[in-house]
Amino acid sequence: MAAFPPNLSTLKALTVARDCRTKRQSSWDQTGGNRDAWPVQPGETKVLAEMKGAGCVTHIWFTIGAEDDMYLRKTLLRMFWDGEATPSVEVPVGDFFGIGHGITKSFCSLPLTTVGGNGGYGGGMAMNCYFQMPYAKGARIEVENQGDKGIGAFYFYVDYEEWASIPDAVLRFHAQWRRENPTEGAKGDLAAQGVTYWELGQQPNIGGDENYVILEAEGRGHYVGCTLHIDNIDPLPEGAPTWWGEGDDMIFIDGEKWPPSLHGTGSEDYLCHAWGMHPYAYPYAGTSLHEDQKPHRRKLSVYRFHIQDPVVFQKSVRVTIEHGHANLQNNDYASVAYWYQTEPHAAFPPMLPVEQRLPRE
Repeated sequence: MAAFPPNLSTLKALTVARDCRTKRQSSWDQTGGNRDAWPVQPGETKVLAEMKGAGCVTHIWFTIGAEDDMYLRKTLLRMFWDGEATPSVEVPVGDFFGIGHGITKSFCSLPLTTVGGNGGYGGGMAMNCYFQMPYAKGARIEVENQGDKGIGAFYFYVDYEEWASIPDAVLRFHAQWRRENPTEGAKGDLAAQGVTYWELGQQPNIGGDENYVILEAEGRGHYVGCTLHIDNIDPLPEGAPTWWGEGDDMIFIDGEKWPPSLHGTGSEDYLCHAWGMHPYAYPYAGTSLHEDQKPHRRKLSVYRFHIQDPVVFQKSVRVTIEHGHANLQNNDYASVAYWYQTEPHAAFPPMLPVEQRLPRE
């Protein structure tokens, strides 16, 4: 087999002969029967796929049958490349595939899709990931059930290619989950002040120090996007939820000071929408769970993937966004950052315990 090809785009790649072997590891019933799912007991970590040598994961599909409606937040997905001691991916399984809050719902983007679900907690949903995940000496993909109920049926495919080798310049895939619940807004009690959120629209945010942090990474690589999962709990004086957006994205490259290399104009603008977020999912940006979706008004999941426009860094990157203009709002933010970089990677923030990962009622 030849070495891993470094410069093949998606459609052009279909015209070029590939000197590799396509493989799959899945939950199929190896007795020949139809029990094609694995159980995962409470507290159990189960290795779904383990590969040796050089290769590249090309597609992952999950669907999970669980009694616990919160299984999507209680089950952690981890991925390890080349025998590393700490994972390059550590994310609650539902959030990894683009839907937050433990909710099941269909949406379609280029790297992530889900199928099924009714917009409520729990239930069945197919989850697909098409991010390419290369490795030189092996890979391991595992899940941990941190809930107190067993997962009765975990179905999965892990599709991958075996290569003779991959070049040293090939970067490793990473994904990281964070949550700030709630964000620390600066406006105080608007009703007591007798003002509205919009009357504070000229309050400055110079520096971005209080922004919500999506990612801090060290090494060389490129940031390729995020999903944001927001519960809009910050009310207007009259009690109705306010508009959660207007938060500028600020991406600091290689340790630079403010203003950063990439400074945006508002949350919906960074997410490639305008005049609010609309209930549409597109290949590179959009809404996977709209805030007007019943029965979970206030809760939303949105995404932006830098597939055609990755954010390149040589030493480090710090990806942030304001929570409301000038960080005036107290909302529940969670996120998944996706990026490629050299190893070793910086330590991830400690994963929150289960009770701190659950969505607000």
